[in-house]
Amino acid sequence: MIKFIVFKCCSGRMRHFLLRCFLLLATLQRRNTQIALPATELNCCEGDILLLLDSSGSVANYEFSRLLLFSSELLRPFSLGRGHVRVGLLQVGTNPNLEFGLDVHNNQESLQKALQSVRQLQGDTNTEAALGVAQQLLTETEEKVPKILLWLTDGVQPGDVDKPMSELKAQGVSVLAVSTVHGNYQVLQRAVTPPLESHLYSVDIDNVDIITEDLRDAIIKIIRAERLRVVHLTSHSAVLQWRPVLSAGSGYYELRYHSVRKLDPETRRILPGDSSWVELTNLHPDTSYTASLHPESNQQLFNRLSVDFTTLPDILSPAVVSVSDAGPRQIRVSWGPLQPARVQRFTVEYGAIPSGHVHTVTLHNQQNSTLLTGLEPGTQYLVTVSALHVNGKERAMSVRACTQEAALPALADLQLTAVQHQEVQVAWQAGQEGLKGYWLSWEREGSLGSSWKPSTSSVYLPPTSRSTRLTHLAPGSRVCVSPVYSSGRGDGLCCTAERDTDSNQWG
Repeated sequence: MIKFIVFKCCSGRMRHFLLRCFLLLATLQRRNTQIALPATELNCCEGDILLLLDSSGSVANYEFSRLLLFSSELLRPFSLGRGHVRVGLLQVGTNPNLEFGLDVHNNQESLQKALQSVRQLQGDTNTEAALGVAQQLLTETEEKVPKILLWLTDGVQPGDVDKPMSELKAQGVSVLAVSTVHGNYQVLQRAVTPPLESHLYSVDIDNVDIITEDLRDAIIKIIRAERLRVVHLTSHSAVLQWRPVLSAGSGYYELRYHSVRKLDPETRRILPGDSSWVELTNLHPDTSYTASLHPESNQQLFNRLSVDFTTLPDILSPAVVSVSDAGPRQIRVSWGPLQPARVQRFTVEYGAIPSGHVHTVTLHNQQNSTLLTGLEPGTQYLVTVSALHVNGKERAMSVRACTQEAALPALADLQLTAVQHQEVQVAWQAGQEGLKGYWLSWEREGSLGSSWKPSTSSVYLPPTSRSTRLTHLAPGSRVCVSPVYSSGRGDGLCCTAERDTDSNQWG
């Protein structure tokens, strides 16, 4: 229900005051309802916008609130954050106050709440000091994007701003201004960046809404990200991306591209108006191309975008060969990349180094690994993977791989048999494959002065030996026999020479 409030016997000044209060109440109500609306609509732009808001005592509180509401509506459609539009707010007072920096708000909900909570500083209009802070924020950043200083002021005694404004413009910052008609128009003219008709607005605060669209269009012209870029590149393809400036029903894109050396005729493609990327295929490897994109619309003229790029060198399989799962008699060989459209078959050749017999395995074009079996343990192999391409050319890559050492056979059996006092017969059994001999060790009886001390003896026996007799064994002597192979010593067995009282068996 809408309530109408009628005031009688009001003076003209009172009526004007009440009208302002009514307008302020209406705008605040509208503001509270609009905050819930969808926020990000314009994914068109990339740049930094710093609001320089006059918050001094010369600005009425009503004007200050209206300028904040105007800023809210002006910025509402933009996508925010790095890669889009960054917004900061710097207040002008006796001392400058950075309400929030350029990297604070990454979404519209956050920005709109922050604008609602801004409070007026009052005090003097020290615009010159605030411009010093603005210069640091806008020019001492590594972001290579367009930058805008939007000055919102009543224009009353702004101070000596000519020099800092000139310095900002010399450093590439675009200065735009909105004045609530009280100000020094000549100072504002010198401050803004041409053209004046779209960058300088002098308007009554109650009618400030009428310039919202014009000022937003002026900002978009400065920060519109009109660029075509390559986001993915291979030897035979490229993905191009751009910021959409059309919609499905507002027009279309015309794309043209060709190699710099004119290897093929120029290609022309028509893309829907809601497109934002396209993949170019069947390109030549290691070749320079130029591409252009023209948005076509009967509603507005757009600039033609262009980009140059060079495809990657051709990658022919096999480009990588690796070895895994190595064992005493096997090796797994893998390779890549798989290119079934370009490769007819793969061939794997392997042989022991330096002069082993070469074996060959032929595989289909969709297989990228194979297990080589029946290999010799502890042996180095040369493995070559070759691909026969559909154009008749062959590409090969070789690696060296070693099989693991086989586990050496252990001694099968060891027995000690007493012959007479301090003498034993030692007998053993072992496998014969690769056997080079036996290593036998034991403790002999010995003396050192008045104390008895055993000494250790050892002997190497030929592979034909199966037994031997040991004499002068120390009491409790350990007798050990180990098989010896060309690649090392296998696990041996040991027995303690302690006589069993009921038999002649030692063990």
